[in-house]
Amino acid sequence: MSKTKDKTDKEAEEERRHGMRHGVYKHELYELQVELVKLQKDIIANNRRVLVLFEGRDAAGKDGTIKRVTQHLSPRETRVVALGKPSDRETTEWYFQRYTEHLPAAGEMVLFNRSWYNRAGVERVMGFCSDTDYERFMEQVPFYENMLIGSGIHFIKYYLDISKKEQKGRMKERRENPLKQWKISPIDEVAVKHWDDYSKARDAMLTGTHSEWAPWTVIDANKKRLLRINMIRDLLNRLDYEGKNGKLVEPDRDIVMPFDETLIEEGKLSK
Repeated sequence: MSKTKDKTDKEAEEERRHGMRHGVYKHELYELQVELVKLQKDIIANNRRVLVLFEGRDAAGKDGTIKRVTQHLSPRETRVVALGKPSDRETTEWYFQRYTEHLPAAGEMVLFNRSWYNRAGVERVMGFCSDTDYERFMEQVPFYENMLIGSGIHFIKYYLDISKKEQKGRMKERRENPLKQWKISPIDEVAVKHWDDYSKARDAMLTGTHSEWAPWTVIDANKKRLLRINMIRDLLNRLDYEGKNGKLVEPDRDIVMPFDETLIEEGKLSK
């Protein structure tokens, strides 16, 4: 077999796995990261506050996507918030209190790698909160987010959706790759076991907390490169900034989908 044929087969397999070839991905990512720098300059110049929230199953690609968003942005005006287990003191506070202190100030963009929606996801599924706590959260969160919007924060919510097969493959890779050992937790290890429970919790969360002022956007996260490129396109598309290249920022609507209950009814979310 010729080297040309070997290369063609390798590129075809790469495109199948990741959704696009490496060279195309790197070129598009570079152009979009230039746009992100333009966006940040505008945020700083106009004292804007931007909050981007990422939710999704374990191994959905939140870490890698956030890394590509922030890679070339100023660390002084960009913060990633990924809170761990609440302390004994925090468990006695108002539920939203520990998240509120991390909201963006003027000129900042903050990205939440998981958020207050832990209560509607892992806490609900694993029994870390009571039914009363969960119901109170579902009642309060639309009002909380309405206050954020009312205060002038640009607020965007993403749910990254992957299949059961893809999640199992990524979990296996984590266990086998010594550079990804830090990503493994006891909660991750039982994620596949509780797949159906997480699906029910996801559907209830998206349906119950989707609002006119703080809508959910669902992204097909099964191919990481397509996920990252289209998430960044969507973010740029939804925020105005000086020097915007409109030709670059239109996402693929088969990848990025505004949430609607028909996504659940028609089986377009992973089951």
